Amino acid sequence: MPRWKALPDELDPQVKEFTTQLRRLVDRSGLSVAALSDRTGYSRTSWERYLGGRLLAPKGAIVALAEVTGTDPVHLTTMWELAERAWSRSEQRHDMTMEAIRISQARAALGEFGAPPAATAAPAGGKAPRRAGSAVATPGIAGPAGVSPTIPPQPTAPDANRREGTGSRGPAAPPPPAAPGGGRRRLTMFLAGVVGVAVVVAAVFFLTGNDGGGKKNQGNGASATPSTSVSSDLPAGVKCAGAGCTGKDAEAMGCSGDLVTTAKTVTVGATTLEVRYSRTCGAAWGRITGAARGDAVRVTAGTTTERGDITAVGDTIAYTPMVAVKDVAEAKACATLASGQTGCTT
Repeated sequence: MPRWKALPDELDPQVKEFTTQLRRLVDRSGLSVAALSDRTGYSRTSWERYLGGRLLAPKGAIVALAEVTGTDPVHLTTMWELAERAWSRSEQRHDMTMEAIRISQARAALGEFGAPPAATAAPAGGKAPRRAGSAVATPGIAGPAGVSPTIPPQPTAPDANRREGTGSRGPAAPPPPAAPGGGRRRLTMFLAGVVGVAVVVAAVFFLTGNDGGGKKNQGNGASATPSTSVSSDLPAGVKCAGAGCTGKDAEAMGCSGDLVTTAKTVTVGATTLEVRYSRTCGAAWGRITGAARGDAVRVTAGTTTERGDITAVGDTIAYTPMVAVKDVAEAKACATLASGQTGCTT
């Protein structure tokens, strides 16, 4: 049974070639996906998605893969850049398709409110009346240019000439300017117009994604001011910011890859200790590389401390969960090695 499933047919050829190359590197290294996760610091689920063509690996994961497989990172990142451009083009095409579908749905929703006022059903036995000044012009009624008087006298209906509350009879008084039927039509037209405007406003609000007409940030490296909750201004894929990131995995929350920098570095024995920082997420975490089983790392910001360690033989990388920081200077990482050596960043 083959180790890898066939890549999706709809995958861009450039992305497919890049993903195939990643599979070859993993095969040559002899690493399982679980071992690859332990050595690179990226979760097993993420690597399954990267190698299955369901998600493009971030640049940080590619650099880590090059390190653990002894591959030249320059050539591998060059291929990644080409694949990343192809992936972005595919996402843009998908966004345009979804936008067209939403517009079609909005237009269909507007059409459900009926035909415009001009298409109002005509009275039985005649054509629909048309407006001519302040009078109603109806075909078939005598008068100048076919314009009828407001309401002709009705001498054949005695009770029709009785004015309510007077008890007297005589020539009929002019009725109110607007006939009841016309008033109802105008009210219906007015309400339909109000509903139509409301639907248009709702459709525009829906299509623009409630961000003032702007498109979601797609580029890597975009940043947002750290906050205690997830902001709508965060780049796509970033799932937390500020205090919401404390105790969570940086890679799973989308805070790693191109969004992370190494803020502080110190050597403890043969191990490299780092403070990793994502300004976009407003969080930092500790990492040790070149380490061995029994080595541990912790990161502290204020009164909050998170820890990580190496428990499996052959693993060389460990990192802590994140801690929220307003400035990377607040974070301090320390390493404790199995040999007894200790060290911290400043």
